[in-house]
Amino acid sequence: MSTSLLYLLLRQVLRMLSQLAHDDGAKDVEILVLRHQVAVLSRQVTRLDLEPADRVVLAVLSRLLPRPRWSVLFVTPATLLRWHRELVARRWTNPHARPGRPPVDKQVRDLVLRLAAENPSWGHRRIQGELVGLGYPVAASTVWKILNQAGVDPAPRRSGPTWKQFLTAQAHTILACDFFTVDTVFLKRIYVLFFVEIATRQVHVVGVTAHATGTWVMQQARNLLMDLDQHAAGLRCLLRDRDTKFAAVFDTVFTAEGIDVIKTPPQAPRANAFAERWVGTVRRECTDRMLIVGERHLAAVLAEYTAHYNSHRPHRSLDQQPPNPAPHVVDLNGVRIQRRPILGGLINEYSQAA
Repeated sequence: MSTSLLYLLLRQVLRMLSQLAHDDGAKDVEILVLRHQVAVLSRQVTRLDLEPADRVVLAVLSRLLPRPRWSVLFVTPATLLRWHRELVARRWTNPHARPGRPPVDKQVRDLVLRLAAENPSWGHRRIQGELVGLGYPVAASTVWKILNQAGVDPAPRRSGPTWKQFLTAQAHTILACDFFTVDTVFLKRIYVLFFVEIATRQVHVVGVTAHATGTWVMQQARNLLMDLDQHAAGLRCLLRDRDTKFAAVFDTVFTAEGIDVIKTPPQAPRANAFAERWVGTVRRECTDRMLIVGERHLAAVLAEYTAHYNSHRPHRSLDQQPPNPAPHVVDLNGVRIQRRPILGGLINEYSQAA
């Protein structure tokens, strides 16, 4: 009975509202509808997720709405006042600068790390002095911080240069040598003695023998110096390992020419990395892909491969140029590429047709 009564009352109210709508009261009806919808939403939503734009609109409209009517808003008056104060403060407050020192320019940071990498013995104060000379007024503490954050010791110990640093600095005056072996089809082991000019990567295969005695090694050293002639005057160091085949007379041949013999540490092949790398190259590209019959056959194969290696094979450390590049002029209008097989087609050389 009560439900029916409520329904009838609500029907009469809605009929009255409908009559008002026909009498240009549609706006009032719309306001009632919106108010009821807001009331329903307020019962369901516990916390409103407002965007900054929503806060701005509500704060502005609250200044136009009389304060006794603020109850229609779904936020408290204190919240509205706080939003308005924040808008006023943001309008008249200057941009806030970040505290502390300004960040270091990326170019300066990269330059500090470059100087540290290229000069391992330089400390942070030495690097800071170099930067000042280049026109970068950077504090020593800033250089220390950059190095420390990059994991670089700001004050390195002044212990002597590493093998890598030594070889890089002295490359133009160093000659490296070593042996490698080749087993023939008859299971006979042949020793190959070679030298590498570290600066140019040029290789000299000086001898092939099955009996590498001290006298034979000494004679090959003399032959090398004769072949180098005036070029040997620019050499200052010979790098070799502690192989017993390098007898004392072998060292005497070089010391007599003013060339110091440097022995690598025991069981440290990386100290003679250039020679070891060439051994790996000649094995992969030549000897491991052929059957060697004897000493004469191996000598002929290595002579042909060495000529290819020195005059044609590109090297990454030489900007993809061979140790002894042949001068040539490129005619882009009539370029033709020719192939020349080496070692019976085992390796190919390519050149431009004349």
